Amino acid sequence: MLPAKTYESLHALYLDEIGRARRRVEELRRKHPDDNASAISQRLIEAKKNWATAGGAVSGLFGWITLPADLAFVLALQLSLIMEIATLHKVNLKSERARHEVLEVLGYSNGSDSAHVSMRSAPKVLAQVARRLFAKGGFETLGRAVPVLSAPLAAHLNRRDIERAGEAAERFYGTIRQLTKKRAT
Repeated sequence: MLPAKTYESLHALYLDEIGRARRRVEELRRKHPDDNASAISQRLIEAKKNWATAGGAVSGLFGWITLPADLAFVLALQLSLIMEIATLHKVNLKSERARHEVLEVLGYSNGSDSAHVSMRSAPKVLAQVARRLFAKGGFETLGRAVPVLSAPLAAHLNRRDIERAGEAAERFYGTIRQLTKKRAT
């Protein structure tokens, strides 16, 4: 359980993100009035994928030391995207149930096993190991190039994770939630 002060801080951040999500969705609706919810959802996903790609490329250059920051950055993008898609489908995110749903969608899109985090860290760790091995073998210049090679892979993994979160949110809020509304009426 989180300490009360930490919980309050996270709750305040969550409420702030609701306002930002509303503004982003309304801005896209204004710019693209002919788009349906699915098309706007794709635009939201693509925008977050671009941010994640750039972040992954930069963090890939610096190796495993940036892994915690990269994971936190992707997590923040995923949460933001899920909340934007929920807002797009007119979900009231202020309720306790909605907060749990957002976290469930996030968990579903990332999986519950530690293999996911291991796979995310693999390019950066392997790049550092290879760099040191090349340096020991007298190929220091070649060793410096290895992190540059891991950057595109890290960018791809970030992009893929954002896409998974967006697709999970669209399935949940765009399909499943709409089905339950139809059954109620």
